[in-house]
Amino acid sequence: MSRTVSISTTGASRSAGPRPGTCVGPRLRWTASARPPRPPAASRPPEAEIRRAAVTVVTVASVALGVTAGGWAWTADRRADDAALRAAAEERVAAAALAVDADRSAAAAGAGVLGAAGAASVRTGSRAALDAAVTQAGGTLTSSAERVDDDAVRQALGVVLGAADAEAATASAVRLRALAAEVAAAERAVVDAVAARDAAQAAAQAAAEREAAAAARPRATAPRAPAAPAPADRSCATTYAGPAFYTSPPTEGGDGSNGRLPASALAAVSWTRDSRGTPFYLRADAAAALERLNAAFRAALGHDLALDLTYRDLDTQVAMRAALGSVAAVPGTSSHGTGLAIDVPELPCTYGWDSAARAWLVAHGPTYGWVSPAWARQGGSNPEYWHYEYRG
Repeated sequence: MSRTVSISTTGASRSAGPRPGTCVGPRLRWTASARPPRPPAASRPPEAEIRRAAVTVVTVASVALGVTAGGWAWTADRRADDAALRAAAEERVAAAALAVDADRSAAAAGAGVLGAAGAASVRTGSRAALDAAVTQAGGTLTSSAERVDDDAVRQALGVVLGAADAEAATASAVRLRALAAEVAAAERAVVDAVAARDAAQAAAQAAAEREAAAAARPRATAPRAPAAPAPADRSCATTYAGPAFYTSPPTEGGDGSNGRLPASALAAVSWTRDSRGTPFYLRADAAAALERLNAAFRAALGHDLALDLTYRDLDTQVAMRAALGSVAAVPGTSSHGTGLAIDVPELPCTYGWDSAARAWLVAHGPTYGWVSPAWARQGGSNPEYWHYEYRG
């Protein structure tokens, strides 16, 4: 016969007394029942067996209660540990976030410093480029005086240089680059205008020389007729009739502008001086080139190249303009004021249009950087057989 034992963990029974077959205790209630219906008293188990069953049931219930209570305690401890771990993790996350923010702030500050330094470097480079363009264009403006057919291009270059000078101190890097480009474009227009005039004058000069040569061929034994008009009783005396002028020494405290060249920018040639004992000064590279030219000239013609004027300071330019009028350059624009021009003596038989010296200088001078400019040749805008310029 099977027997069923029911256990429930309820509160103490409130009934007047336990029912038959029911064991009641604090939070424990069990009921023993048997199916089929209880057997007669004769077949019931002994009382000792019943007590042993009751003890077993109570023991099992106690263990169950202990395990449950222990589980509750373990769960509470585990929850406390989890809360502590979460709090520690949150603290680490917060610390990491603060570190990231600090890194970002430091990076932003560094980028700002580097950005400012980079911007300053870019502006410095742009200013240097503008200064170089202005210096070169200023030299072109000076050397192009009276060498263009339309002076409007030179005036335009002067306006651009004035704008560059006015804005350079405060302009941004972008504006500085734009100004440098404007200066370069205006200078190129002047250079092109000078080249166009030189080419036209060279063509005219070549045509005139061909005509002169053709006219001289029937009279091979007679002296060549000059391309320019000359008196019937041609003399070898000087063709200069104005007041005496002399070459200039370096300008003391000169700022390097036209007619104000200091001694550091000039060098004297070695073989001659003017009639007052003043050395003939030229810009250092021009003087070195003229030394080489003179050596070749002497080897070919048997004597040194004679000089009349080289460097001309601003005061002398002013005096010559006053004495000679438009024949002399506007003060501050003379090629002599740059230390890049020479005048040989105005002696037509020695250095004139048909002289051996001029023929040699025109043919061989360019090898050493020295030329007779187109405007100074026969048929040019201001013929001067005595004038030569250094072009490098």
